Amino acid sequence: QVQLVESGGGLVQPGGSLRLSCVTSGLTFSRSGLRWYRQTPGKERELVAGISSVGEATIYADSVKGRFTISRDNAKATIYLQMNSLKFEDTGVYYCWGKQRGTEYWGQGTHVTISS
Repeated sequence: QVQLVESGGGLVQPGGSLRLSCVTSGLTFSRSGLRWYRQTPGKERELVAGISSVGEATIYADSVKGRFTISRDNAKATIYLQMNSLKFEDTGVYYCWGKQRGTEYWGQGTHVTISS
């Protein structure tokens, strides 16, 4: 059974930082590319960042380039999203995504609120 469990969300002021974690189980983690998505009010879920199976390749949404960093620890079967210089528009629910044998898996999401 594949499970993805996010944590690390919270309330932070603009310009602040948060680090999200996604602990996975049941995935062949070292062979899995993984992603972070977010759902912001009134918008469709969007891709924020992705990382290849061994971490040699990453992709980012234009809106977060230079501010967010995705990383992974294969020994812990965990991916991270370091978010710096947070803006109001980063508010939303952040989801971890994985895929195995053609089936997509999502975590339950962690809430991020940027507010002064």
